[in-house]
Amino acid sequence: MPLENQVNSIRLFSGFTRGSLKLMLRGNRAYWMWLAFLSVLIVSGALAYSAQVRVGLGLTAMRDQVSWGFYIGNFTFLVGVAAAAVVLVIPAYIYNWKPIREIVIYGELLAISAITMCLMFVLVDIGRPDRFWHLVPPFGFLNFPRSVLAWDVLVLNLYFVVNFVVATHILYRAFHGKPYIRKLVVPMVLLSVPMAVGIHTVTAFLYNGLAARPYWNSSILAPQFLASAFCSGPAILLVVLQLLRRFTRFEIQDAAIWKIAELMAYAMFLNLFLHGAEAFKEFYSNTQHLLFTRYWYFGIGSHHTLVPYAWSAVGLNLVAFALFISPRTRRNIILLNLGCLATYAGVYIEKGMGLIIPGLTPDTLGEIYVYYPTLIELRVAAGIFAVGFLLFTLMLKVAVPISLGEFMGKKGVAPIERAVFAGR
Repeated sequence: MPLENQVNSIRLFSGFTRGSLKLMLRGNRAYWMWLAFLSVLIVSGALAYSAQVRVGLGLTAMRDQVSWGFYIGNFTFLVGVAAAAVVLVIPAYIYNWKPIREIVIYGELLAISAITMCLMFVLVDIGRPDRFWHLVPPFGFLNFPRSVLAWDVLVLNLYFVVNFVVATHILYRAFHGKPYIRKLVVPMVLLSVPMAVGIHTVTAFLYNGLAARPYWNSSILAPQFLASAFCSGPAILLVVLQLLRRFTRFEIQDAAIWKIAELMAYAMFLNLFLHGAEAFKEFYSNTQHLLFTRYWYFGIGSHHTLVPYAWSAVGLNLVAFALFISPRTRRNIILLNLGCLATYAGVYIEKGMGLIIPGLTPDTLGEIYVYYPTLIELRVAAGIFAVGFLLFTLMLKVAVPISLGEFMGKKGVAPIERAVFAGR
């Protein structure tokens, strides 16, 4: 590329960046109150994390018996949210279904936010974050490809890069009224499909590869993860799309919302079926490994801490499935939103307390350590979620005006509905 063209490209991208930053600094009272609320949570989380770094992980409720807790539970859940972008990518780019293509960019932005939070939860779970560089080549040793954890680090970061590049390219080209470059976007989007499956599959392999943990040592854990991911991620996106339609001029077709809800119903059925199959195997075989599943669903002796969580998750998932399986109920806005909330809460419990704690309790000596996240853990987690919501809010602050044709590099150019979907 000639030097003059390179300089011009840098100038155009700098203009896009400056304009985006100015746009983020404009908003009504509700916008600034929302940012202030998130900022308070972020500051609180940062202060809690600084205390954790200074004193050590002893400030948390994690101990030798339960060495993974609230942080890793949130990490596992959010990996599923990030992977769920594929629910929009397949009908949009592979089947070229226009109602979904108009909103697929928001699924990619959600994936970027979710992966950011994933990486942050891993960071705060590290007892000595100052030694993280020991994993970074060429300064350290990642132990790739032998380590499954190394694979997880690799696929998460690559999936983040793919979504970030695709979303930035589409918005930048639309900002200048130009279609996206198909030779760049389509291969990366097609690559993102197996990568979305891969990030949650590798995360599942981190668990079921541990032979000493019978609760996790199941071959259907990976499809369970994927099925639940394709429920929770779209549930968040459906709520976001309705908020965009309510508070902006962005038009989102009902057909797109109904189709996402329909896809969620199929995923919910698969999620419930796989959990039922696993429960049957455990209870019918009635081996010594049933101990961990029994602790989750019924408790052991006087220890019933997790039982309310277990049956709450089952109940919420069944209610959500009942609401989404019928076209009549999933096309009712009130019932649709109730189903989304039930799905989010059910999967969150199932992949948090329901996955981590029974896998570690009772321990190898039969001791039951009752784990509750401490205030430090709750504050750190709230801060990380606030960072994710802040990032997603700021990206929407730029993407929505571009979609509406209100934030453009030139006057009179076509909005994103035409510019993006006429990719060459």
